[in-house]
Amino acid sequence: MNAAVFHEPGVVVVEDRPVPAVGPGDLLIKVRAASVCGTDLRISRHGHFKIAPGQHRVLGHEVAGEIVATGGPVVGYAVGDRVAVTPNVGCGRCGMCRRGLNNMCPDYEAFGVSLDGGFAEYLLVPAFAVQRGNVFGLPAGPPFGQAALAEPFSCCLRGVQAVGVGPQDDVLVVGAGPIGAFTVLLARLAGARRILVANRSRGRLDRIAGYGADTLIEVGDRDLVAAVRAETGGRGVDVAITAASSPQVQADAVQLLATHGRVNFFAGLGQGDPATPTTPRRWS
Repeated sequence: MNAAVFHEPGVVVVEDRPVPAVGPGDLLIKVRAASVCGTDLRISRHGHFKIAPGQHRVLGHEVAGEIVATGGPVVGYAVGDRVAVTPNVGCGRCGMCRRGLNNMCPDYEAFGVSLDGGFAEYLLVPAFAVQRGNVFGLPAGPPFGQAALAEPFSCCLRGVQAVGVGPQDDVLVVGAGPIGAFTVLLARLAGARRILVANRSRGRLDRIAGYGADTLIEVGDRDLVAAVRAETGGRGVDVAITAASSPQVQADAVQLLATHGRVNFFAGLGQGDPATPTTPRRWS
């Protein structure tokens, strides 16, 4: 099978690999669609602490496909099922896992990181990941290309819920890519009073308007904080969600908040420069 394999930062090679062998309790999925996450890009450029030097890894964790083999009887799954996969596999024993926060597990495994992922023709889901609920059945309707987006969409849903977006909130989304688009859609569904979106690309801003954005802020040489201040009459926003991997954006986000505002640093920074707090700005 063909697979996109990370070798070292800056080196990803398409290789011919054997189809994974299926052991007891495992599932073998024929990958029909796999989308590219910002995390995949960061790993390809900078590596990952869970991928040791010299170790090769098939990337990709936003995956949808169909089961083509099982390792014996696997309760709840059968050959031919349409499925999607969630990437992080908790240990199932620690305090975080017992609270349902397997993404915070200190000993997690992850497809495309510590386990081979979905940038291949076939994905092996080991028995322990099947047992811990990492494979979800899909309805017959959505095409696989849409189904592969279930993972990033669910992350955005969790992010919007975590900051409690509601009808009284002015929400700022910085970044008008796919994550920004999902976030705008979900904030609109949550009843946000006003949604502002900031981005450098005018084309992306124009597209995201169709997802429910009210105010579009094109930032280039324009200072983001000054622009938001002007758009909100000096009040700031109730919720800021950063969907751009920029240390400056993350540093500015706190300065954009109104009284009792909430911020979600959604986009990661990889091994780039850390976000450095700036001198607090005073809203008029």
